[in-house]
Amino acid sequence: MLHIAVTVLLVLSLPLAAQTPFGRRAPGFSLPDLQLKQHDLQDYRGKVVVIDFMKTDCPKCQEVTKTIEAVKTKYGDKIQALSVVNLPDNQTTVSRYIAAHKATTPFLFDCGQMTASYLQITPKNPTVHLPHVIVIDKNGMIRRDLAEDAATVQNISAAIEPLLK
Repeated sequence: MLHIAVTVLLVLSLPLAAQTPFGRRAPGFSLPDLQLKQHDLQDYRGKVVVIDFMKTDCPKCQEVTKTIEAVKTKYGDKIQALSVVNLPDNQTTVSRYIAAHKATTPFLFDCGQMTASYLQITPKNPTVHLPHVIVIDKNGMIRRDLAEDAATVQNISAAIEPLLK
């Protein structure tokens, strides 16, 4: 009887789990970088992917850029880091930002759809808080969602470590 109750409870909780950012399949995308090279999430299957949603004029985002660079240095080619920007950022603002902050992460240009999909932006949840870091496992599942001040080297590393095993 206990086995049946646990099974029913798990089945009933599945729709709730599907609504949370953790454990859901990462939405697919193909976005251009500064050189107009397309970056498709499928290209990074088998790697842990760290996506940084940011703006070039955001002071907190500048700190997270340093954090992402430190994480890339720590894990090397075991991970793929990507930064995603939306309008009003453009090739000029991103080029200046990369030069000023010595960023090596590919910066991808989104029209808003990919960002809205990942951050679950809806009419009931219309606000985007930046910076925002998403960690995706080797199988394409979202495993961590770190908003604003939570996007530290320690927190991102804690999310990555178990995914590399």
